[in-house]
Amino acid sequence: MIKIPGHLKGSKKNREGDGKVNTSVEMVDASEEALWEKNPMEALRYERIETRKKMNWMARFTLSLIISCTFLILLYLLFFSTLVDEHRDLVNILTGAYVAVLAKSTDYWFKDKEDAEDAESKLLHNSNSNGDNNV
Repeated sequence: MIKIPGHLKGSKKNREGDGKVNTSVEMVDASEEALWEKNPMEALRYERIETRKKMNWMARFTLSLIISCTFLILLYLLFFSTLVDEHRDLVNILTGAYVAVLAKSTDYWFKDKEDAEDAESKLLHNSNSNGDNNV
């Protein structure tokens, strides 16, 4: 059995704010503050990239939700509502077309891919580690 030292038995909340870097959140905050002090231009570029990544994620997530909801509505119309034959044919065609759209959306979330923002972040990180401060 592993014995945990007494000073480490406290929760993370007890250790936050003690002036030491104890948690991953504190580590990220400390590294961002150090970058702002050392090289504000690179910190600004990093912050802009991160903001754009968050906005892109939210947009893609929202579009994926809209696509999924539309597909479910089409399935409901096709199987659980009474439609005129002409309308049923149209809903059937739209459902078939949405299968491809839903497949692309699923591929986005579950396949490995190279994002432009990830490549830009790696490039920024590599230029910082090499000491290249060109803007």
